Amino acid sequence: MSNLSAVPAVALPQQGVVPCCAPLIAAELSTLDAERLANLFKALSDPVRLRLLSRVASHPAGEACVCDISDVGVSQPTVSHHLKKLREAGLLTSQRRRSWVYYRIDPSVFTALANLLSKPSRF
Repeated sequence: MSNLSAVPAVALPQQGVVPCCAPLIAAELSTLDAERLANLFKALSDPVRLRLLSRVASHPAGEACVCDISDVGVSQPTVSHHLKKLREAGLLTSQRRRSWVYYRIDPSVFTALANLLSKPSRF
């Protein structure tokens, strides 16, 4: 794998948070790291998912009930599908409380992405 020591983590479906990659311009990605990141970017590649993620991230309470964020112009089953994809990618965590599900962002994943896409000061 590429430089994994002291490197941020990326969450993967069913695997939890795993170490990921050095900044893209610091080292070549391994095949495994490229697959991990492709899954994460795939989850982010849909406009509805981005809107849902934004609604959760910007919610004043730091978490959002699905009932508060589901008005994004698609049906409720489609909202559930997109939230599931975001959760499987590790971008969101969820907790069921009675009949509602509450979502939070996982800041460590965003930190890892920011580090991955950062440009070293030498440029």
